[in-house]
Amino acid sequence: MKVVIAIDSFKGCLTSYEANQAASEGIRVACPDAEIIEVPVSDGGEGYMEAFHAAIGGRLEEVTVRDPLMRPIIAKYLLQGEMAVIEIAQASGLTLLAKEERNPMVATSYGTGQLVADAVRKGAKHIIIGLGGSATSDAGMGMLHALIDAFAKHNKWDDIDAFKDVKFTIASDVKNPLYGEKGAAHVFAPQKGATPEMVLRLDERARKFAEMSAKHFGYDHSLTAGAGAAGGLGYAFLQYLHAESKSGIQLLLETIQFKEMVKDADLIITGEGSADRQTLMGKLPVGILEQSKVPVFLIAGRISDREELLNAGFARVECINPPGISLEEAMKKHVAQQNIQECVADMVKKN
Repeated sequence: MKVVIAIDSFKGCLTSYEANQAASEGIRVACPDAEIIEVPVSDGGEGYMEAFHAAIGGRLEEVTVRDPLMRPIIAKYLLQGEMAVIEIAQASGLTLLAKEERNPMVATSYGTGQLVADAVRKGAKHIIIGLGGSATSDAGMGMLHALIDAFAKHNKWDDIDAFKDVKFTIASDVKNPLYGEKGAAHVFAPQKGATPEMVLRLDERARKFAEMSAKHFGYDHSLTAGAGAAGGLGYAFLQYLHAESKSGIQLLLETIQFKEMVKDADLIITGEGSADRQTLMGKLPVGILEQSKVPVFLIAGRISDREELLNAGFARVECINPPGISLEEAMKKHVAQQNIQECVADMVKKN
């Protein structure tokens, strides 16, 4: 029996690697002779760089950059030959700030630009940007300023020629535009510490920046799907660096040749912290399902809309947690690992 495990992180609880390991232990309990392949996965946010590193190798480059409040920190990105994978949360992530420090009016994406600059200097010709977990809502202006500081001869964007042979791909499942009711500020800034007044100001700032940029270049990507990702960083990459936008999970699965990996598998196990009908809107487990022609089991810490998930094609949909467990208890790492192990063992025994 060949089983492929590709479970997303249980945010705030387990990494993809840890969740995969727990599921693997469950399979060994139920089927000691099983061939097990563990695939760390991410949809573009937390763990994206590590997922690529596990899949394609390369080296993790450490760079001193600025965090969202312009404090020096060490951030990493992956360099494999002429490909670089940058996870913007490394330099511009919400987790880098204490709760009382969150303020998207001042938080900057400058550090992400420093990572891009370092990758270009070290010969990267294809740079994949994982957009997720940002603390910023600056429409990528901070990132662009960092690139101007690094490469512009006369402090002007048009003077830069460092990117003429560099391809950028942004990896995100966010489809929001840069501004407006469904834009970066209105939808995402409140969780980054924005008050209602700040949201309006951020939205207006992004709109004015887009108008100025469109006038300069003669084209406008502010309403392109994904422009609103990562506080508008998606827009900056689309507008200024001619980036291609791809689904984060699909890009990862294509790179690691997931279809080839699972073509002779008997079973695939995927999962995430919480599964419901929103899972069907392009989230990681659906990306796994779409690439698979064998039964796919879905596990999660919380399950809603089970029938819709089953109707979408998942062979089994199971909650790892026993009834009545408190959220606090369920979020403990060792408890979640044990619950995954027991749930998967039971599923495989009944398969």
